[in-house]
Amino acid sequence: MGILSLFKKKNSFFSEEEKQQIVDAIRTSERTTSGEIRVFVESKNSFVDPVDRAAQVFFKLRMDHTEHRNAVLLYLAMKHHELALFADEGIYQAIGKEFWDHEVVLITRAFKADRLVEGIVNCIVDIGKLLQEKFPYEPETDKNELPDEIVFGK
Repeated sequence: MGILSLFKKKNSFFSEEEKQQIVDAIRTSERTTSGEIRVFVESKNSFVDPVDRAAQVFFKLRMDHTEHRNAVLLYLAMKHHELALFADEGIYQAIGKEFWDHEVVLITRAFKADRLVEGIVNCIVDIGKLLQEKFPYEPETDKNELPDEIVFGK
């Protein structure tokens, strides 16, 4: 099964302006780090655990192929307000579980308060700051290894 069969583009969850806010947050955050951030959104999660689905998406998007193994996926399933953060091994080893748990709590609150885009942007900014600290930008060698756009699933 190829990437296109897994990800059927349904992108009506956000307005064009909201999508641009999210992409801008990714681009701004990635300017100060060698880390990579992606957002994946789908209508519902067919897995029991959103972390399992996030892991599947992470590997299907080949996010584990970055040079420093420092990519982070923000996964959202809109129908049941499910989300997960999934980080590659380089990041997970460098950052404690508490950070990820805290970010999930914050974005869940935003989701429930109908401030999802604000929550996503704030989460991306927080991840970017942490990535900057642990994986600073390297002007001579850094390149944007993964696309910045939002990926929409089924």
